[in-house]
Amino acid sequence: MIQEFKKFVMRGNVLDLAVAVILGAAFGAVVTSLVNDVIMPPIGLLMGGVDFSNLFINLSGGSYASLSAAQEAGAAVIAYGAFINTVINFLIVAFAIFMVVKAASSMQKKEEAAPAAPPVPSTEEKLLGEIRDLLKKGAATNR
Repeated sequence: MIQEFKKFVMRGNVLDLAVAVILGAAFGAVVTSLVNDVIMPPIGLLMGGVDFSNLFINLSGGSYASLSAAQEAGAAVIAYGAFINTVINFLIVAFAIFMVVKAASSMQKKEEAAPAAPPVPSTEEKLLGEIRDLLKKGAATNR
């Protein structure tokens, strides 16, 4: 059973999938940082200094200075600012995946479009070619 598991794990597809999952997690962290630390602050500044990560609707009726204060108090909130950040994260990741798939598809099309090598002549064709060459050679020496 251990040998079967080892054989399964060492197959190329499983290793490729493991690498893809690890890279995907790292890419997700980079995109999250890009959205939260690079994209959203200028957008918030343009909208009058709004911090999107702190936007929320309080459903409990109390008044809280920030989202974290409302969550610490156990208030029911809708954190729509965090949702906006997550949607932007998703759009960036989806676009990046689209570009990777598009590049891979175009590479496959180029490989398929490459001209095939000319077919190897059969044994009969080779023999007929040799006979033709011998006949030409014999005709040239008879002149």
